[in-house]
Amino acid sequence: MYALPPISPLRMIVRATIPTAITTLSVLSSISKPSFSFPKLPSPTPFNSSYTTERPSILFTSSKMSWLNKLGFGLRNPTGSPVDSSSDSSIAQGPDDDVPAPGQMFVQFGAGCFWGVELAFQRVPGVTKTEAGYSQGYLHNPTYQDVCSGTTNHSEVVRVQYDPKECSYETMLDVFWARHDPTTRNRQGNDVGTQYRSGIYFYTPEQEKEALESRDKQQKLLNRKIVTEILPAKKFYSAEEYHQQYLEKGGRFGSKQSAGKGCNDPIRCYG
Repeated sequence: MYALPPISPLRMIVRATIPTAITTLSVLSSISKPSFSFPKLPSPTPFNSSYTTERPSILFTSSKMSWLNKLGFGLRNPTGSPVDSSSDSSIAQGPDDDVPAPGQMFVQFGAGCFWGVELAFQRVPGVTKTEAGYSQGYLHNPTYQDVCSGTTNHSEVVRVQYDPKECSYETMLDVFWARHDPTTRNRQGNDVGTQYRSGIYFYTPEQEKEALESRDKQQKLLNRKIVTEILPAKKFYSAEEYHQQYLEKGGRFGSKQSAGKGCNDPIRCYG
C-alpha cells in the first residue's frame, strides 16, 4: 500500500490556524454595525419678493460715492448717468440760488471747453461778469477731475452776468451760436465728453421762450440737427481759480488774449 508522506511542521501550523481565523471572522460579522446618518439641515427660507436691496443712506456719503463714480460703479439714472445717492445730489440738481448784482441778470451757456467760451462773453459790451464752472450734474462740489471723469453728468459752463439795459438776451444767444457747433453731441473739435455738450440754461420763462425761438431760427440755417439742450439753470459750481479768465491771463502758453469789449481777435482755444 502507498504510504502518505509525513506532514511538515509548517503545514500543521497552517491547518491549526485556519479554523480559528474562520471562527474569528464569523464572530466579527455577527456584530451589528452602528447606524449613522447626517444631521438634518434646516429647510431653506423661502425667497421673500418684498425684500429690498436698498442700503441705508448712511453708507453712501458723497465722498464714498465720488470714489465709486470714478471707478464706474456709481448708481445711474434712467439715462445712464451716474447718480450720487446722498442728499448732496439734490443740492446739485437744485436751482442756482446765487443772486446777480442789482439790475443784472444771469444765464449759463455750455459750448465746449469753457476757456474760449468765457473769453467770447467777456468781450461782449454789457456783460459785467463771467465765471467758468460746472452745472447740471449729480455730485455736490465737483472738482475738475470729477467732471473730466465723465461720471458726474456735469457740463462745463460759463455763467454770464449781464445788464439787460446794455445787452439784450438775443445778443447773448447770437454769441453762443457763433462760438460753437451745436450739431455735435458731447463734442467740440478735439474735446470729447458729456461735459462738452451744447446747452442753454435759463433762469426765467422769458429766457426759455427766447432760447427755443432762437434755436428754431438757427436750425433753418443748418443742414444738421441741433442737439443743444435747453434746460432750467441748476446749481452752479465755480471752477478752480486757475480756470477763471484763463485765456485772458495767458492760457497754456503764457500768451495773453484781449478781453476788451468789442474785440474781434480770433480766440486761440488753449492760449
